[in-house]
Amino acid sequence: MTVFSVKYSRGSFIFPSAQPAPHRSFTEEVTVLNGFFGKLATGGRAYVMGDPMVPNRKWHVYFASNESIFPPPRMVTLEMCMTGLNSESASVFFKKDDGHNAKQMTKLSGISDILPEMEICDFEFDPCGYSMNGIHGQALSTIHVTPEDGFSYASYEVMGFNPGAVEYNALVERVLRCFKPAEFSVAITVFGGHKWADSWGRSAAVDGYASRSHVEQEIPGGGFMMYQCYSSCPNYYSCPKAVKVAAPLPKQIMHCWEEVEESEMCCAVEKKGFTFGEAR
Repeated sequence: MTVFSVKYSRGSFIFPSAQPAPHRSFTEEVTVLNGFFGKLATGGRAYVMGDPMVPNRKWHVYFASNESIFPPPRMVTLEMCMTGLNSESASVFFKKDDGHNAKQMTKLSGISDILPEMEICDFEFDPCGYSMNGIHGQALSTIHVTPEDGFSYASYEVMGFNPGAVEYNALVERVLRCFKPAEFSVAITVFGGHKWADSWGRSAAVDGYASRSHVEQEIPGGGFMMYQCYSSCPNYYSCPKAVKVAAPLPKQIMHCWEEVEESEMCCAVEKKGFTFGEAR
């Protein structure tokens, strides 16, 4: 079979020094991905998006496509990363002696109500933690939860759904009700043209949270990305409760093509396929 397109994305690691190869740096990840997909029509493109004031809250994306062979599909992907989970919400994802299992976690947390039509395959970890995959027609979703206090984290991803039938704010708020995080980010990837994208995801007002940054970036094949960060703390940058736990970025960021000074991260530039998006 011929590869149509590939996208790899992640936020900033909470414990970057604990990651095994090839995840010790984004440069290393890009090098491995280029070994498989760098020869596609667009070549491998790597992007780092985020707010320069919060260097440990970045969104990393690698994308490659054979756009010259196939037209890009019409699709929206939404990815959420949540930290500082509410302790009561997080407690649902701990195993208990009464036989508390994944099915109960799915129902008690409200995960089953995010997109009720989804058929869910869920799994609980011992002594705590949770994972699920959901499917409905062409739509796919997945959730992973690490509930331990001090570094609690949850992620949600959904793709292949009909954005005309799913209202953005309502979907995000249903996810947030399951975990009640102190902070979260949303990354939206849209294929199919900007006019189609304008009606979904840009006007994001979430009750109880303030928007801290908003970054937009075009990608090959007619794609478009938005990355937004939110916090429940009104004084985010000075608040001791704000979760900024990852180690600082180095003075220089090495990647596959050239060296980029940290100061250049504040500029929206594209250099040989590596782009640093500016928050606004």
